[in-house]
Amino acid sequence: MTKVEWQPEKLNIRRMLLGDLDEVMRVEHRSFTAPWSRQAFVGELVENRLARYIVAEYDGRIAGYAGLWMIMDEGHVTNIAVDPDFRGLKLGEKLLRTLMSMCMASGGRKMTLEVRVSNEIARNLYEKYGFERVGIRKGYYTDNQEDAIIMWADLPPKLASEGEVSL
Repeated sequence: MTKVEWQPEKLNIRRMLLGDLDEVMRVEHRSFTAPWSRQAFVGELVENRLARYIVAEYDGRIAGYAGLWMIMDEGHVTNIAVDPDFRGLKLGEKLLRTLMSMCMASGGRKMTLEVRVSNEIARNLYEKYGFERVGIRKGYYTDNQEDAIIMWADLPPKLASEGEVSL
């Protein structure tokens, strides 16, 4: 696959559906060394009442996805992935902002996530949106025992008024 010729009007961020899973799995396997199973996504979409998942659809193709668990007034980011063909187009940022808006629309006041110590691009994105490092989970990632940085953010009220998607 090759990089796309970007046309922003072709982007649609919407709820993830079971019918999206073939493409979600393609993105998952292209993005992670320890990908989730298809059954894990099915469980999230069908059985987990706390879960909220979205996709970034570009011209009929899933370009990325993101997930969130709403626990009380906290959002726990489960994953954010962008297909390598679509990286560098700020889709990860759009997905994160949408998760933040969804969290606030559900009464969320804080968000948390874990990120690989080595994932500088993701860490920079999270820090841009107010996530701060609060701890380390030693050996968190099963593929190589890499540590995860635990990050938390207070949700900024201004996002709610910037026209972000509340799905």
